[in-house]
Amino acid sequence: MEQRNVLKGVILVGLGASSYGMLATFVKLAYDKGYTTAEVTASQMFLGILGMLLINMFQKAKKKDEVVRASANERSKLMIAGTSMGFTSVFYYLAVYFGIPVSICIVLLMQTVWMSVFLESIIAKEVPSAKKLFAVAIVLAGTVLAANLISNINALNITGVSFGLLAAASFTATMFTSNTIATHVSSAQRSLFMLFGGGVVVLAFTAYTWTGSFNFEIFLTWGLILALFGTIIPPILLNAGFPHAGLGLGSIVASMELPVSVMMAFIVLQEKVSLLQWTGIAMILGAIVLMNVKLPSRK
Repeated sequence: MEQRNVLKGVILVGLGASSYGMLATFVKLAYDKGYTTAEVTASQMFLGILGMLLINMFQKAKKKDEVVRASANERSKLMIAGTSMGFTSVFYYLAVYFGIPVSICIVLLMQTVWMSVFLESIIAKEVPSAKKLFAVAIVLAGTVLAANLISNINALNITGVSFGLLAAASFTATMFTSNTIATHVSSAQRSLFMLFGGGVVVLAFTAYTWTGSFNFEIFLTWGLILALFGTIIPPILLNAGFPHAGLGLGSIVASMELPVSVMMAFIVLQEKVSLLQWTGIAMILGAIVLMNVKLPSRK
């Protein structure tokens, strides 16, 4: 039974990570249709909140009094933590908007690997282990290859790269806060209140960048796809899968987001991905495995 639960968790985490991996390609396709960053983020967040509201209503009606409700204090903390989700979406989509290839955008987002290590060391007030520092070095070296920095350093848009790194920083904050606040309530309920916080950031960004017009057609087209693959499916699957798969194994499986995103860009957008870039991606994935696998101790 335990093995079945682990397998179930691995499948759920893998599907959730793969869903996230498809997101950047859909965003690029929405841009190609003429939609703006404000329209893309606003439609995704609004429809995501609507979808999560319906899921919470369904859970409440089905389980009635069994559903644990978050307290007012916990709801406030979740909303504040959720602002980092809004910043992640805005920064990530701006990186795509400024011409950074999708295959490189996801590499920039995966810098959460080493950012998490250093944030964890700051919070715990401990120096990272030699294994983690070695893994960080592999990630950085792999990033140089995966982003093709050696030959494309002058071609990459610095503004886009900066937004990509800011997205990684805010996503790091999201991962830490989402795993520590109100963990006793349902994943759908936690996701809903975090989306409320993210919605405030997206609404402010939309208002700031508003040019006087807004194409509401996106709510019936790409907004539905973006909300489904970016705001509704991943949080539910990841929050449901991690307790069964475990943090270590779950983190390894969640790294599927990187190859899925690159493959989507390669197949759908026809972005060129060289052998050198694939080598860098393999190095990043290897570093994630290294950080989460415990080696047997010698007696």
